[in-house]
Amino acid sequence: MKTIKHILLFLVLLGLTVACEKDFEEINTNEIDPTAVDPVSLFNNAIIGTSFATGQLKYDAAIVQQIVTPNSGLLTGGNHNQDNRFASSEVWDDYYETVIKHTGVLINELENRPEYSNLYNMTRIIQAFSFMVLTDSYGEIPYFEAGAGFSSQILLPKYDPQSEIYIDLIQQVQDAVSKLSFDGENVTGEVLYSGNISQWKKLGNSLLLRLGMHVSKVDNALAKQTVQSAYQGGVMESNDDNYVIRHDNNFSNPIGNFLNGSEANNFYLVDTFVNFLNDTDDPRLGSIAVRYMGAKSGTEQIPENASIEPVDQIGMPMGHDNSSIGEAVSAAGLESFYGFSQVDRTRMVKVDAPMYLITYSQTSLLLAEAATYGWISGDPSAYFEQGVRAHMELMGDYDSASAIPQANIDSYISNHPYDGTLEQLYMQYWVSCFLNGPEVYANFRRTGYPDLTPNPYPGQDISGDFIWRITYPSSELAVNKEHVDEAVSRMGPDDLNTKVWWDTE
Repeated sequence: MKTIKHILLFLVLLGLTVACEKDFEEINTNEIDPTAVDPVSLFNNAIIGTSFATGQLKYDAAIVQQIVTPNSGLLTGGNHNQDNRFASSEVWDDYYETVIKHTGVLINELENRPEYSNLYNMTRIIQAFSFMVLTDSYGEIPYFEAGAGFSSQILLPKYDPQSEIYIDLIQQVQDAVSKLSFDGENVTGEVLYSGNISQWKKLGNSLLLRLGMHVSKVDNALAKQTVQSAYQGGVMESNDDNYVIRHDNNFSNPIGNFLNGSEANNFYLVDTFVNFLNDTDDPRLGSIAVRYMGAKSGTEQIPENASIEPVDQIGMPMGHDNSSIGEAVSAAGLESFYGFSQVDRTRMVKVDAPMYLITYSQTSLLLAEAATYGWISGDPSAYFEQGVRAHMELMGDYDSASAIPQANIDSYISNHPYDGTLEQLYMQYWVSCFLNGPEVYANFRRTGYPDLTPNPYPGQDISGDFIWRITYPSSELAVNKEHVDEAVSRMGPDDLNTKVWWDTE
């Protein structure tokens, strides 16, 4: 009897086991969670991630004397020529942890999938732009092994010399542009150009132009060859071709969010910048600036006290902190430092303001420089005019209240024709790159213009006149010190005095 019971129990258990094995895969498959990520969605995350973080206000914009704060602490940087590893980590973290991580995954996944050829090459262009920003800011960076954490489990990538990075960036962009195909897949879901191959080619060539001009002082032959390649391939032809990140109230402009939040009363336009625009009767001052007349505190920076009239704008001088800013306030005849001019938070740096990374205006001004050298055909004056005009016409895209009437643009162009000097070109590039901290800082170091008076703040962390590079984040020193030390042994000390490879001024 026991034997029969044991046999029956065995048969029941065997039946249950077979049934479980039969339904095992179905039972254990999660039909809700995705098993793969749409590559276009990942690509869009990379594009959106290139929208600059607030670190450019603490360093880049202050170094080139466009925006400054008298406050220190977490805001220390270019305002006092001091090393702030908290601020220096912002672009690094944003670009490596968001952009390069995503582009690295995509490039690894799509490289051998011809059905994604266009998306693959678009990704290479965005990655090249991001690496350019990183290496221009820090010098030697992880490049050839960067973004390989998932694909190759390289968690502590080595740093590479900037000269090698630039040569590869130029080759990568040239190759990517050449392989973008009108007959390839239609990447309509991407957020930049909705898959328009012609515009992607123009973006790639405009980036190539920028890369070439960056090395013009350190490798003239490479620069000339690269610029000519970009020009022959076709660069941006209107503001419709701009590399711009569009924001809304859900995905806000990082600078707008920062300046409309806790730092609303802390950042001001520098007198150098305001005075240049005022002295040249530049109508962009009325588009960019606001001054809260008679403001004694941040709470009095209200619409009733706001003036956007150019004649009312007063920029803040460099070289002050909270203890000394009173001297500048008295000299300017103001009630407090809250009465200095700011970039308008209700127009140009709204939370949903666009952010421009490569523009038709900047591209045209670089073409004017190249034409002045005789590297490309065309009239430098014509390129110069279209560059200035394009930036002025862009003002209305920030806000309708910032739009410049066409008659005012025509008048400015007529009264300020290109005089053939590089200084005039570089000054216009300085204005055209406003709110594009990494590029305006790069061009300042490359050209030496604007010819700025050094920040007189005492107790600086520099031995020369200006900050020449941004220091590595503390996190890199803590976890990747071996490779940081290798970079420093080639490049020079990890401080604000060391120049990047292409900076020979």
